[in-house]
Order: sequence, then structure tokens, then C-alpha cells
Amino acid sequence: MTDHAHDNAILPPSDDLAAAFQIEGWPVRGRLVRLGETIDKILGAHAYPEPVAALLGEACALAALVGSSLKFEGRLIVQAQGDGPVRYVVADYDTAGSLRGYCRYEEAEVEAASQGFARPGAQSLLGKGVFIMTLDRGPDFERTQGITPIEGESLSLCAEHYFEQSEQVPTKVRLAVGSAQTEAGTQWRAGGAMIQVIASDAARGSTEEVWDRTRALFATLGDDELIDPTVGPETLLFRLFHEDGVRLEDARPLSAVCRCSRDRIVSVLASFDPAERGDMVEDDGKIRVTCEYCASVYDIEPDEVTAAQV
Repeated sequence: MTDHAHDNAILPPSDDLAAAFQIEGWPVRGRLVRLGETIDKILGAHAYPEPVAALLGEACALAALVGSSLKFEGRLIVQAQGDGPVRYVVADYDTAGSLRGYCRYEEAEVEAASQGFARPGAQSLLGKGVFIMTLDRGPDFERTQGITPIEGESLSLCAEHYFEQSEQVPTKVRLAVGSAQTEAGTQWRAGGAMIQVIASDAARGSTEEVWDRTRALFATLGDDELIDPTVGPETLLFRLFHEDGVRLEDARPLSAVCRCSRDRIVSVLASFDPAERGDMVEDDGKIRVTCEYCASVYDIEPDEVTAAQV
């Protein structure tokens, strides 16, 4: 396949998608995520310092990478918490393709950790703590959760360790976050890629040699390629694996969608003790609630909450 023929093929959208990819005849499965407007909306909802925004972008790309492979309707929640400048980062993906996330951090501590030449990574920001993946299949099922220690300066390393410990599946993950100049101006972008080897069996024989080769090719993937708005997903994969034949499959759109709503907030407020709610009323007589995820502000009349309790 030539680059010219490749460019004239019917390609899926190049942004805000999660897709599987298959290398022809190889016992390896892969996934690719590209985030443009979606991640810009999530990170732009708050005035995050650059290292914090990058950490949250990694979490969102990772949640979409792993969550888009689920075979059931539900949610995947990726979170990490520790004793560092960033107390908590969470990204929430649901199988409809909705993505949201936020960070809780101490600004002065983040600034102090950012004095070096390199952008501080996961371990510098989160400190000692845990990396958690939670599967939520809805109210009829119990949540399942895997927990591993935070290891390394990237959430990709945390994820690799998670798959090694929890699922015994050899896995390599790359995550990248940065800003790029687009037609709409400077925007946040994020990307992620993941490969996993399929276990050996009698028919397939040893997969070790193929896995070594795949990892070597995968290691050449640059952060700039993962977030470059001018490099489409099929072009990216073609650059990596073109000698062996690679195809993109099951591309799914992603979007930034928060599940907060006025009704939901009123319902939560109704669960509080009346005295506690009384303390929440501001000088103008309203209860003001800001969503941690999307930063939407809801002005609630106390009478609305009272009516919801009837």
C-alpha cells in the first residue's frame, strides 16, 4: 500500500474516537484513542496548572482506551490518589462514548513540584498512593475494582503494572497530552495507544518473538504523533506497522459529557439534614452548587429541595 493510496481510502474521523486495530496474522490486539475537542472541553472547564491538566488528560485517554474494549454497557472509572500535590485524579468513561474527569490538587504544592526542567509526572504529582480501575455494570451488578500502587512518572506505567498484576496480560501503553495549534486556536489534545499479546496455545505456538517485535515497533511511537491533528489514526498505524498490514476496526466516537443535572443535585441536597442545608444557603437566599467535573453552577431555591422531599 502506498501513502497516496492510503490517503485516498475512506477513513474514519481523525479525532475524538476510540478504535481497535489488528496487525495481520499477529497474535496481538491493539487500541488507539485520539482526543481533540473532547479533551479540550474537559481540561478547559477548570484553570488547571499545565502539569495537572496533562495528568488528567492521560487519565481520560487511558479510560477511553480500556473502557472502549468493554463488551457490556456500563462505565469504567480510572482514578489515582496519593499524598502528593495532586490528591486525586479521576476519569469516567461510559460505553456510550461519554467521557468526563477532574483533578483535586494543592496549587502551591504543584507549583513547587514544577520547578524542574521536565514536566512533573504521575509519581511526582500524586506521591505515594494507589491506581484504581473500577468496572460499573449498573445497579444490578456489584462493582469490580482492581488496585495497584502508583509506579512511575506516567499513568501508562501504572496501567501496564495493573494489567500485569491483575490480569496477567503483557501490555504496553503510550499516553500523550499537549497543546496544538488548530483552526480554532490553541487547544488541548490527547492520544493513547495500547497493545496486548494474545496468550500462546498449541495451534499458535510461542508468541514471544512476535511480541518482542511488536514492542520494538511500538516503542518508536512518538508523543507528538499521538496528538498531531494532521496525522490521522490510520496514517499513524500505517507508519508503525505498514510492512505487516494493519487495519483499524470498530471506531467509536467520543465526546465530553457530564452526567450532572439540576434534578440530580436537588435529589442529593434533599438527602441532607435540614440544618445542614440551612448552612448552605447564601446571602441571596439560594444554595449554589458547582459540579466538580464540568464546573457548571446550579442556583437552587431551598423550596425546590423541600418540594422534592414530598
